[in-house]
Amino acid sequence: MSSSSWPDWACRYHAYGRAEDVPGQLAALSSADPLVRGAAVSALSGNVYHQGTRWPASAHIVAPLVVLADTPTTPDRATVVHLLHAVALGDLRDDVLPFDPTRAFAGAERVGPSDEAAVLRVLFEDEDPDPDSVADVADAVAVRWAAEAYRAAERHAPSFLTWLEAPEPAVASRAAALLAWFPAVPGLATALAGVGFSRCTARASANLALAFLPGPPGSGDLAALTACLASTNEAVRVTAAVALARRQTTALPDEALTVLVHADDAEVAGALPGWDRSLRGHVALALRRLGL
Repeated sequence: MSSSSWPDWACRYHAYGRAEDVPGQLAALSSADPLVRGAAVSALSGNVYHQGTRWPASAHIVAPLVVLADTPTTPDRATVVHLLHAVALGDLRDDVLPFDPTRAFAGAERVGPSDEAAVLRVLFEDEDPDPDSVADVADAVAVRWAAEAYRAAERHAPSFLTWLEAPEPAVASRAAALLAWFPAVPGLATALAGVGFSRCTARASANLALAFLPGPPGSGDLAALTACLASTNEAVRVTAAVALARRQTTALPDEALTVLVHADDAEVAGALPGWDRSLRGHVALALRRLGL
């Protein structure tokens, strides 16, 4: 997506007003200078993901971020994917997975363009703004902006599948974590099950993503997760056991239960890029699901 195909940023709003500064910040994400990139990430985060709130410009930043993440020469692609995750999902944490967007964005349908325009006018245009005049619709408008950002990411979710094969472990891990929020992506389970066993960080993150897909595991999922129980990597073993505990509760292999109990006793440490909950937290949740 070239800059010529970007929207008219001057007509979009972010947390601090018109989004005319966004193109320069996006371009800076390709800088060879880490200080320049860091400043751009900080500015973009404040603009389109301000304390978890999304804005009209937020949905429009998704496509440029996807292009950057799609480009192998982009420096620090993991941070780009992390920023995309924040824009798409705000402050939602993985303890609310599996995610139901219809329920999460239920308030969005009760507001229209006129409500949005009124909120923006009060926030950015009126010389003597009256916040009470939009108090009854402001929260719903914010939900609408959040829904738009999520739906924009959903349209690009097939691209996330390709990032599972990224050579950078943090990119692949963050891609798997992001995909857990978009379970309807065609071929998702197959792609997650196909992540290489030698790529431990990516494989463990893929296991967690498989944990939150709906229904019992298919034959490919089950084979991959069962094989992971014998891995020499602790994170791979533990996440596979967590996934099986979530999706095959009534037919959990003995090996999976053994892995979970040992991980709980040993207080397994660490977390995976893209996931909020620690490995220990995932183990505790799995054991609770099993009634233990």
